Amino acid sequence: MKVAFATSDGKNVDEHFGRAGKFAVYEMNASGFLYLETRTFAEGLDLAVTSTKDKGQAHEDAVQAKVEKLADCRLIYLTEIGGPSAARLVRKGIMPMKVKESGPIEIELDRLSTLIRTSPPPWLKKSINN
Repeated sequence: MKVAFATSDGKNVDEHFGRAGKFAVYEMNASGFLYLETRTFAEGLDLAVTSTKDKGQAHEDAVQAKVEKLADCRLIYLTEIGGPSAARLVRKGIMPMKVKESGPIEIELDRLSTLIRTSPPPWLKKSINN
């Protein structure tokens, strides 16, 4: 299962979904995790999304394009996400995972690895098996 992390530096989960210019993508399974790639939408803030806020269809299209480019991921870790964007992810079968505070991606990967090995909830078991 692929897991993405909204990041400004490739090392920390520290970005809002819409603003994030980068997502670090990892492959995750019961035996551990492997870094795959960084998907770059922009250097710094994703202006395609942020500059179109409150501009109707242009904003909707920019958000949907981001969702589509992350559609192969089952989980996306982030610091914040708006309700409409979260709903778009869920409709695609992607679970948004909001972190309480910014921090290292490796810590979140370790937490997820432990959860997968010990007692994953049903929705996570389903994601792992798909």
